[in-house]
Parts: sequence; C-alpha cells; structure tokens
Amino acid sequence: MGLSTHVLDTMHGRPAASMAVALYTTHGENATLVKQFVLNADGRNPDGLLYDNTNLRVGTYRLVFEVAGYFKSCGVALPEPNFLNKVSLDFGVAHADQHYHVPLLVSPWSYSTYRGS
Repeated sequence: MGLSTHVLDTMHGRPAASMAVALYTTHGENATLVKQFVLNADGRNPDGLLYDNTNLRVGTYRLVFEVAGYFKSCGVALPEPNFLNKVSLDFGVAHADQHYHVPLLVSPWSYSTYRGS
C-alpha cells in the first residue's frame, strides 16, 4: 500500500535508469515539492515507496519526469526544442488505504500512464 512509480523507456526497451523525478502535493494551482530523486537501475525510486500507507493522504499530487534530460543522457539526438521536455502527471488519491502505482512508459515523442497495481 502507498504510492509508487516506475518508468520504462519504450525507445530502448528498458527501465529509465537515472531519470530525475520530482513529487509534489498540489492544492489548486499551488504545488509543494515533497521530494526529488533519481531512478535506480530498475526505473524505480531507490528508497522504495514515495509514501507508505501511513503517510499517504487523500488529495492531489504531481509527478514530474525529466524526459528530455534522460534521453539526452542516453545519447539520443533530440531536436531543439525537443518534443517532450518534462512530463507532468497530475493525479488524485481518493482512498489512502489503497496502493497507487503510477507507471510511465515513455519515448522522446510519446508517453502513457495508468493506475497500476
């Protein structure tokens, strides 16, 4: 239970190791930074859950993924300006007693997400 994320690089068919990510809580247009981290070799937060089930609260959140920086670090030649710079996902947690997994599947030109398990 809690909140987690996982990023897969669909261009190369592997986890997005070393991608920078930031987690925010949001209230309307205001966002408060909770933590910044760099994904591990499996494309996950190296510290595990972003929130465990005792600290996750009902509310709204934002994950910001540094997509362009990641692909540039992989040696991908991106046009300027690049199509995707940062991917920002705003989502809500309605049931703090459930697990919210927010995966991102991403390439330099597209992304998708869903509520995982």
